[in-house]
Amino acid sequence: MSLTAARLRALLPALALAALLAAVFWRQPRAMSYFGLNLLLNLAMPIIFATLAQMMIMALGDLDLSIGPFVSLAATIGATVLPQQPAWGVAALAAAIGVYAVAGALVERRKLPSIVVTLGLSFVWLGCAVMLLPTPGGRSPQWLIDALRWKAPVLPLPIWTACIAALLGHLLITRSAFGTAVRGLGGNAAAMAKAGWSTLRLRATVYAAAGGFGVVAGLMLLGQSTSADANIASRYTLISVAAVILGGGEFSGGRVSPVGAVIGALTMTLAASFLTFLSIAPDWQIGMQGLILIGVIGLRAAIDRWEERA
Repeated sequence: MSLTAARLRALLPALALAALLAAVFWRQPRAMSYFGLNLLLNLAMPIIFATLAQMMIMALGDLDLSIGPFVSLAATIGATVLPQQPAWGVAALAAAIGVYAVAGALVERRKLPSIVVTLGLSFVWLGCAVMLLPTPGGRSPQWLIDALRWKAPVLPLPIWTACIAALLGHLLITRSAFGTAVRGLGGNAAAMAKAGWSTLRLRATVYAAAGGFGVVAGLMLLGQSTSADANIASRYTLISVAAVILGGGEFSGGRVSPVGAVIGALTMTLAASFLTFLSIAPDWQIGMQGLILIGVIGLRAAIDRWEERA
């Protein structure tokens, strides 16, 4: 692929986000303000970290069907155990991350399909969440609520969060030895094993990192909503996959873009906000997000065909 085509592909997520922002500002000019941007993008913060969790798994060529229920479980732990018994709450969250790591090791050792393993995990996470919180309720720790309501300087907190998450993801996946190993494992696991890497340890570490991002997403979601529900993040699984693909990622291992994934998460959130401004029922939000994803993928395919003919 030529440099021009590669740049066009890389710019597609940003162009989609810019087009949505322009449409929102045209429809509602008052959204072009500190308060308006904060309102538009506030719900993007937990989605960003759920997307980064999914991106870590997809970098290996795997797919995580449990990230939505896992984020819900993290939120329910934060709403029930964490406020009353902080030490036990932290231990429960750490244990959940440990189970994620064990799942990654199981996928590697037994060569099991990640879809099957994570689908099974999704029922485990959901069951644990229901046991902790059978009905919606609980209470977020006050420090978490205050942190999510902090008025950041110059730009709203969601934008700062997106920039920091994109930078950390870029450094982790693109600029570090660990990221190189992760992409290598996703691209050619046999070559990584011959090079002396422990593929078992590496895959378990990546799954644990995804669990860590999922915990951050769950706590952020809890801080925003102030209470929890066993199904509070049920849509996050599909949204996170769509955001990674929208941001330039592919189902083949080793091909992900942390910056693009964050932009994809912002775009998916903004699509829902745009329909709200148009007074369209929330049931149509998923359809709008799907159309954006199909449009960007179609443009990406058109660029590839143009490159082949050139």
